[in-house]
Parts: sequence; structure tokens; C-alpha cells
Amino acid sequence: MPALGGIHHVKFAVSDIQRSIEWYGRVFGFATTMEFKDDEGIVRGSVGKLTGLDNTLLAFRENKELSDSLSGFDPVSFAVQGKAEVQSWVDHLNAEGVENSGLRIAAIGYIVFFHDPDGIKLHVYSFDTPAPDEIEA
Repeated sequence: MPALGGIHHVKFAVSDIQRSIEWYGRVFGFATTMEFKDDEGIVRGSVGKLTGLDNTLLAFRENKELSDSLSGFDPVSFAVQGKAEVQSWVDHLNAEGVENSGLRIAAIGYIVFFHDPDGIKLHVYSFDTPAPDEIEA
């Protein structure tokens, strides 16, 4: 089987592209690198980079019906190294006024979860795993 080199991009359907660009910019440092306009010149798609993810792009396509179907779903987990980095994300989310779970301990890592403006559930998950005595039964 041929090897994969990574993930090129992740695309979300969103109900309001400008709102999503602003929110992901504020929360993740999203910076648009390309826009896609409809026949009237209105931006309906956007591709850009997130701080820290140089080789993976994030894309948005405005589509209200599809965005409604993603609400509550968790299509992607962003990775950090350990507990301290997850706590830094909790602090950042709190500073930005983003409601979140706070630092949680899961069987395979430390996690914080929260929702974007369309209700898509996002995770910041650690590569480091908690010690067995930290995991609740």
C-alpha cells in the first residue's frame, strides 16, 4: 500500500462563512489564503492556515443545510503534547469567552472540548496519556 504524507485539509460546512472565519481566526489563528466567490462575487468558500499546523489547511464552505447536520458531531481533534498544553488551551478559550469543558482526563489523553458557532464539537487532545491513577473508573 502506498504511504500517505499527512492530511492536506479539513473542510467544514458552515452557515455563515464570515462568522466562521472570524471565530476560527480568534480561537485558532486562522488566516485565509484563498477565497471562493459565487457568481455575484460573494465569498462562499475559504481556505487557510491555523497557527501551528503548517502542512494542514482548514477550509470552509457556506452551506446551511449541511452545517445543521454537523452540529454536535466531532469530526476532528487537534493535538498538543501534554496536560500543560491542554490547560493552556482551556485558559485561552476562557480568555476568548468560548464555553468549554475545562481540562478533562480521558483514557488516552488529556482533553478539552468546545463548539464552534455552528455547533461543531472540537477537541484539543494530548499525545501524552494520563497515569493510571489519574483515570477515573
